[in-house]
Amino acid sequence: MPVLGSELYDIPEELIEFRDAIREISRDKIAPGAAERDEKAEYGWDVKTLLGEQDILGLAVPEEYGGTHMGTLMLQMAVEEIAKVDASAALILMVQELGSLPIRLFGSDELKQRFLPKVATGENIAAFALSEPEAGSDPASMKTRAVRDGDEWVINGSKNWITNTSVADFYVVFAKTDDETGRITAFVVEKEREGFSYGPLEHKMGIRSSPTGSPVFEDVRVPHENVVGEVGRGMSVALGTLERTRLGAAAQAVGIAQASIDYAAAYSKERIAFGKPISSFQGLQWKLADAETRTAAARELLYKACAMADRTGQGEGFGKWSSMAKLFASETAMAVTVDMLQILGGYGFVKDYPMERFMRDAKITQIYEGANEIQRVVIARSMVG
Repeated sequence: MPVLGSELYDIPEELIEFRDAIREISRDKIAPGAAERDEKAEYGWDVKTLLGEQDILGLAVPEEYGGTHMGTLMLQMAVEEIAKVDASAALILMVQELGSLPIRLFGSDELKQRFLPKVATGENIAAFALSEPEAGSDPASMKTRAVRDGDEWVINGSKNWITNTSVADFYVVFAKTDDETGRITAFVVEKEREGFSYGPLEHKMGIRSSPTGSPVFEDVRVPHENVVGEVGRGMSVALGTLERTRLGAAAQAVGIAQASIDYAAAYSKERIAFGKPISSFQGLQWKLADAETRTAAARELLYKACAMADRTGQGEGFGKWSSMAKLFASETAMAVTVDMLQILGGYGFVKDYPMERFMRDAKITQIYEGANEIQRVVIARSMVG
């Protein structure tokens, strides 16, 4: 019988070291302003600068374009660590990946050279514009149109629920280019293009310091060179991107869940009731034990899916695993934050403590990057066709 090496199931040491560095940066530099940014619904420009200076944003970009890409696992461990202190700040890294991955996976060499180096440094902020008011989980119903005019495309329409609206330097925009077949195409649209605008930002329950809004395109002209991938193959670009980036939502969810557990466990050791710390009560211990177990399972499912992405470049069965990771992690985050808030009692319900923010932030992980109902459909179809 072969003897398994002790490193078989371990995370590589270089990734552990970088993860620990990100953990320290998050606790020391990002955590202190999290509550204020949430309260004021202000984008963390200082956080974005910090993540760029520390080469963390570069995790979304290959080295040949100035990035520090060390694989999907490292990227999502970074998201997890940042989300432990501020889920909105984690979105800064998540959407740098989401908005640039279509270019990285499907874009021309010219597009990669134009956009990826500035994504890596944070000089440019990316966004991904697929959803519309009537085309969220059903992108085939989108109404945004693009018509070719010589060497340019003219885009008309609007998007909805777009993260980084108002701060992004460019948007990967999806538009119908063939009404007869319903085929769509992906384009890079820079913010300075004439005819581009956006309406008022959304007032959200959670992730409040990450701006969400509705970009509008009125006769916006972009050169043919701004097409991402092939004309008419935009759905492949969208699905190929989301299959990977939903792991970011899973990592964010794991971070939120773990943060709420850590805070509730520490609180339970200090809170005295009936003459002793409430951590000594069996009912509370069971809540903590169940939460820790469920979150550990979500993390393992996430890391498994990340390892598949790094090992196979996606490969057969990857979509099922990334959907399972996103589904289970986000359901875990919501359930765990509710239970951990209960441990704090009334204190968990007030803004003086971070628990209510953890719970508010957790909810969106069940909705974006593909609602969990859609993830269940993906998983089931991989099983029964």
